Amino acid sequence: MQFQNNQVVKAFTDGGCRGNPGPGGWGVLLQYGQYRKELKGYQKDTTNNQMELMAAIQAFEVLTRSSTVHITTDSQYVKNGVTKWMAGWKQKGWKTAANQPVKNKELWLRLDAALQPHTVEWFWVKGHSGHPENERVDELANLAIDELLMNS
Repeated sequence: MQFQNNQVVKAFTDGGCRGNPGPGGWGVLLQYGQYRKELKGYQKDTTNNQMELMAAIQAFEVLTRSSTVHITTDSQYVKNGVTKWMAGWKQKGWKTAANQPVKNKELWLRLDAALQPHTVEWFWVKGHSGHPENERVDELANLAIDELLMNS
């Protein structure tokens, strides 16, 4: 996506599984001014949290330049992970407060790296509450799972 001025990129993300673990998918909707881009993908054997993380990763990895991003997710796990827990995990060598290894560390590291060039503000929305963009990324995640299952 090409960016100009100081406009904000709006990102909406969702991930899910059929079974947990099970076949999973993620969806992303990016909006920048009049531009709109949708992304989706799947993984054969994964978890809900992994797909939520992958959606956020993909939202940032597709950006071609440093941007101000407002990202909306229905995942408290992802939002809190970035805004509340990640700094402590890093200080403790990617261990939790209970001194256990952080689950999904590889995905958290990838998300952390993808966030670095950007100024990011995180927003949470209740899933399946009629929020139009959240409903769309949920649909994209489910379409991705359908593709996986049809091609298996």
